[in-house]
Amino acid sequence: MNNRHLFLSHLAQTTDFPLMIEIDRAEGVFLYGPDGSRYLDLISGIGVSNVGHRHPKVLEAIQRQLDKYLHLMVYGEYVQQPQTQLAQALVGTLPEPLDNVYLVNSGSEAVEGALKLAKRYTNRREVICCENAYHGSSHGALSVGGNEQFKRAYRPLVPGIRQIHYGAAEHLDQITEDTAAIIIETIQGEAGVRVADPDYFRELRTKCTETGTLLILDEIQAGFGRTGTFWAFEQMGIQPDILVCAKGMGGGMPIGAFISSREIMGALKSKPLLGHITTFGGHPVSAAASLATIQLIHDEQLTATVAEKADLFKRLLVHPKILGIRNQGLMMALVFESFEVLKPIIDRCIANGVITDWFLFCDNAMRIAPPLTISEEEIAFACDKLLQSIGE
Repeated sequence: MNNRHLFLSHLAQTTDFPLMIEIDRAEGVFLYGPDGSRYLDLISGIGVSNVGHRHPKVLEAIQRQLDKYLHLMVYGEYVQQPQTQLAQALVGTLPEPLDNVYLVNSGSEAVEGALKLAKRYTNRREVICCENAYHGSSHGALSVGGNEQFKRAYRPLVPGIRQIHYGAAEHLDQITEDTAAIIIETIQGEAGVRVADPDYFRELRTKCTETGTLLILDEIQAGFGRTGTFWAFEQMGIQPDILVCAKGMGGGMPIGAFISSREIMGALKSKPLLGHITTFGGHPVSAAASLATIQLIHDEQLTATVAEKADLFKRLLVHPKILGIRNQGLMMALVFESFEVLKPIIDRCIANGVITDWFLFCDNAMRIAPPLTISEEEIAFACDKLLQSIGE
């Protein structure tokens, strides 16, 4: 049996129509098939490969750690240099008092930990989320998701969840002294790159402070330079009580985190003891890769060119079928009339060597979120192939 047969026979599937693109290797912004075919990755593995595939500095950090040790003990028991240095580097990107990092394996796990922390610290049970939000697929993360189609089959979910409309200031009065936390994406990703006004976020921050509600910002897709600043909330003039991150954090390795102040995070240490536990969270190899990712984003000034590269995409992607482009940096959505128009274009893009996708809750928009390392020449190539695919 070849790999395609094994894939279909023994790997659990999530649809009846997987893409079935077989990849042999990857480097930079390109993926390569075993037959020599080449694909430019315009979606970064859904916002993961912010520094490209197999960046040499990330590989070097991984190799150094491989020569020392792999998993040793459940998180939080042994002093491990990859974890401590990563935590220090993360804190260095953040304003006070966000100085405590809990390392996990993924964005969903970061959300789970953040929700538990908010309930434990405030001793409240109500959580507010947004319509068309996506925070992950595990039970708690799904509960604060904003699309009923994805939730219906798994009810009953976590109780005490209330939904408001993202960006609607008139809904903020639903945040009360009974609310443990509101969890909100700084930039709504799966809704098709929706960006609320900074004034909205400032009103949200004020309302949370007045009611003692913790503000959880989800930057799983928007963080690590994707929008042109290291964290998207820097552009909103606010800061969260709890920040969750993952995806672009690991340079291609699995890792996530929820981050808060020492005071708030301390609530997990008692009543009960070991209030949150993970075996593999902060795996030393993933932590080493993440530290290298942070360092190279800064050293190579990758955020400095994000706006310019996004503008180049917008200048080149002009076609009657493209009805609009929404973006915050290199987190972009190309709007088409319908999914029926978009899906054949995506299929042609892949056939022409450019990988694109649509959004879970916005199936008439094409996702563009390339590695931040993409060059102007590679952008021009990708746009040429995309326009060719529209024409075909």
